[in-house]
Amino acid sequence: MRRSGSTRRVGRTFRTVAAVVACGAALAALAAVPAQAREPGRHAPHWELKDSGTPEVRFRGLSAVSRNTAWVAGTAGTVLRTTDGGASWRNVSPPGAAELQFRDVEAFDARRAVVLAIGEGEASRVYRTDDGGATWTESFRNTDPRAFYDCLAFFDHRHGLAMSDPVDGRFRILSTGDGGRTWKVLPDDGMPAAQEGEAGFAASGQCLVTSGPKDVWLATGGAARARVLHSADRGLTWTAADTSIPAGDPARGVFGLAFRDRTHGLAVGGDYRADQASPQAAARTGDGGGTWRSAATPVAAYRSGVAWLPHSRSAALAVGPTGTDLTTDGGRTWRTVDSGSYDTVDCTPDLGCWAAGEKGRVARLEG
Repeated sequence: MRRSGSTRRVGRTFRTVAAVVACGAALAALAAVPAQAREPGRHAPHWELKDSGTPEVRFRGLSAVSRNTAWVAGTAGTVLRTTDGGASWRNVSPPGAAELQFRDVEAFDARRAVVLAIGEGEASRVYRTDDGGATWTESFRNTDPRAFYDCLAFFDHRHGLAMSDPVDGRFRILSTGDGGRTWKVLPDDGMPAAQEGEAGFAASGQCLVTSGPKDVWLATGGAARARVLHSADRGLTWTAADTSIPAGDPARGVFGLAFRDRTHGLAVGGDYRADQASPQAAARTGDGGGTWRSAATPVAAYRSGVAWLPHSRSAALAVGPTGTDLTTDGGRTWRTVDSGSYDTVDCTPDLGCWAAGEKGRVARLEG
């Protein structure tokens, strides 16, 4: 059957993804090879759904450990874990958590993980497991009715942070130095004042991200300007920078961040309402978040999650309810490569990329 020009272009795009996952250094050369000249019979890279057995759950929390091991966390207090590449999933949800909404999970390996439940007051909680989810310990329960925790992130196996929407006019930061077993609220005198209506979005577990031993970034929206706050000292002091992603409404702003090192980062977001457009919903930085530039060709619609592809300096994926977009030039331009619904995405050094979202959807990049 004759292939249309658009079909050939889509095939070339997916083969570009395969080239990145196989070897980032070969990206440019392989992307230039016409699709029809590639290896006959080779399957185009694609998201392959892995049956989680939980069609009623929406997974906004995802932590990819490797191509074989991943954790997801979502509604109805649900936490799942796979150690065989998604062929099977074990329900390792904390007991008594059915009323909680898990929006973030950070896993260190197949046995150790920390999950965050969001909500006002005591609905915001943190749990940790050291035995693959067989048992959990509640290590933090928020007792301040003004706080609402959105995301957590770790620098290493011991040091991590969680962030809350502003309390008394400043974002609140929770810190751990023992892998999430205990937490303390950091002083807020090094935190810039929040804008009126400013908050984080607990949409993908990527409103707080780290790179290296001390750098961390916090994404905001809901106010007049969508901002990214940066700390180079594990959350003690922060600076704020405006982004080009539109805000000015409680439903708009930066929803997800990804940094491949302490200077090069991507931001995605938009307006999460399905009936609203999301123009200029992607931005990039090359100076650690000090300044942000709009993508020349932005993501096609609202996107809540973003991840750099393994061993690449220029390729990344962004996901949202209406599809997946790919950049191969460091966030300057994006193009849609899949129409499936996902809320979050994560990639691992051993060439594994995972995505998760509504209706129990979990997928791994194959091909």
